[in-house]
Amino acid sequence: MSTAPAVVKDDSEVTRTIDDIRPDSWWHIPATTTVLGLLALVLFGLRGIPGADSVYALAREGDLNPFGIVPESITVPSMAASIVLSVLALLASGALWALQARVARPSARVRVTLIVVFAVAWVLAFMTWVISERTLGVATLLQGTLALAVPLAFGALSGVLSERAGVINIAIEGQLLFGAFGAALVGSIAGSVWVGLLAAPVMALVMGAMLALFAVGYRVQQIIVGVVLNVLAIGITSFFFGTVMRDNPGRFNSPLRLPTLRIPVLADIPVIGRVLFEQNILVYLMWIVVAGLTVALFRTRWGLRVRAVGEHPRAADTVGIAVNRTRWINVMLGSAVAGLGGATLTTGTGVAFGEEMSAGKGYIALAAMILGRYHPIGALLAALTFAFADSLQLRLGTMTAAEGGVAIPGDFLLMLPYVVALFAVAGVVGRVRVPAADGVPYVKQ
Repeated sequence: MSTAPAVVKDDSEVTRTIDDIRPDSWWHIPATTTVLGLLALVLFGLRGIPGADSVYALAREGDLNPFGIVPESITVPSMAASIVLSVLALLASGALWALQARVARPSARVRVTLIVVFAVAWVLAFMTWVISERTLGVATLLQGTLALAVPLAFGALSGVLSERAGVINIAIEGQLLFGAFGAALVGSIAGSVWVGLLAAPVMALVMGAMLALFAVGYRVQQIIVGVVLNVLAIGITSFFFGTVMRDNPGRFNSPLRLPTLRIPVLADIPVIGRVLFEQNILVYLMWIVVAGLTVALFRTRWGLRVRAVGEHPRAADTVGIAVNRTRWINVMLGSAVAGLGGATLTTGTGVAFGEEMSAGKGYIALAAMILGRYHPIGALLAALTFAFADSLQLRLGTMTAAEGGVAIPGDFLLMLPYVVALFAVAGVVGRVRVPAADGVPYVKQ
């Protein structure tokens, strides 16, 4: 332990204690990365297919690609490239060992940078190994990633809004499901995809109102309320799907699809053009909501009040902030945002509503919120990470049927996104600072 003097407003000197004792778990992440790096070196590199090549397709015909700056494809020797990438991952792991062993409290920015370098090198080694003797379309992979990230991002942002105000939102799954249900049902009845889009957040507000009523109004244990609401959402939507939608799908469950909004010139940029600038309105709304929520939470008086309610509600109450009203508003806003994510599952992809079609995405969104440290930008990045794993497993699932190359069991591919979520969240346990009053009911004195 060490001490450092600090001067306060009344010029009296206080002593600030600095904890420089290395935590007992300091070796967990370096050890995990070392094991994974060695597995990559052995399985992806040394046991790869000799003489095989891996091809990454980049530019497409018709892209804005003067002088062929971006090549149509990149071909690398699978075995050699996997070995090099695995060694790079091991070097990043070694740097983590050195950093954690020498410094009791290493810089979070340096540590995160090394972890990102390791993760990118490891994933590239895996991809290079698995597409041996095949071609992987990078733009297609990224398009799938963004499409799958939208419901996760909206769900994670819903959690950020609720939990920054001190209400645990386990009911994201139910809010996504109600949003998807409302978009399909109301849109089909009205015969308009835009009416369905507007109905999605309204339907999700039903879940939000029940969560706020029981968690804030009646001060029921918030995790239990969230789980019960998820089960309720599955029951209600399954009932109406089986009794109404299935009997008359043309009127109550017709597939509707939002139009694609293409931004000229920008959509022709190689690799990322179609990914970012040829999407439906929900994708563009996602970027706007992330930016707006970041500014609102950290640059406005409203955001300061919300964070005060989530950190120290009694102090917020003493300065005139209505704690429970603020929590009600944030839970409702979060539910509406999650409803937009639910609309992505139906009107965003052009499919009809199906039973339990949220398929655990609400829980993955909850993990993205935690991994993103309750910050809108962090939640978006975490959602993109999980969506990339999901998109990769879908793409690799179509490859395993082809002759040659590496075949991976389909069951393993299906669990890949959840394994990534498990490792990601396990890696930040104890390192993420939860809002101090998160999950704590407030009773006005």
